[in-house]
Amino acid sequence: MRVLLFGATGMVGQGVLRECLLAPDVTEVVSLGRRATGTAHPKLREIVRPNLDDYAGLEAELTGFDACFFCLGISSVGMAEPEYRRVTHDLTLAAARALAPLNPGMTFVYVTGSGTDSTEQGRIMWARVKGATENALRHLPFKAVFFFRPGIIQPLHGAQPKVRWIQATYLLLGPFLGLARLLLPRSVLTTEVIGQAMLNVARRGFPKPILETADIDAAARGAPA
Repeated sequence: MRVLLFGATGMVGQGVLRECLLAPDVTEVVSLGRRATGTAHPKLREIVRPNLDDYAGLEAELTGFDACFFCLGISSVGMAEPEYRRVTHDLTLAAARALAPLNPGMTFVYVTGSGTDSTEQGRIMWARVKGATENALRHLPFKAVFFFRPGIIQPLHGAQPKVRWIQATYLLLGPFLGLARLLLPRSVLTTEVIGQAMLNVARRGFPKPILETADIDAAARGAPA
């Protein structure tokens, strides 16, 4: 399986990259982003591209993938809706629209978040924008599109957020997240579980397109929700 990964330098993306590189059936992982991951591995190839709005000239390098794991995202804190929409909705659709005609057999997995608003009418700005992004992705001609809506995530194996205040929050909450995962394994996810779930969804699909926390845990274990 050949995997294209967006957002490999973020917390979730770091975990997904690790699981992809460990998976025996993944023959190649191509990371596409603004920065290099800093990871060296025989299966990993990186495309560093400052502009993620336009993929003209990359057609040959973006063809022949079985799965795309789109983990690119930012916090909406302090952002106005037009700017958050440009980064969240527009960049995602630019990539997806470039990939769809080149990879009709591709499974596209998009990370949104618990509480995403599919109606696009709610009061919470980030949830509306994520909902609009999900709705637009549904209409693209991929083999399958799945939406991961994780809630609480415990980072493992060195994965960490890029934003400093979020790093500090996770540092404080670290012991509690581990305990919460032990007590409520279907309510708290880890970066490892999310990566394993993405791979399983790409391998054999899932009964429904939207995966909430319990569904992601089930997919990681290879079981339906």
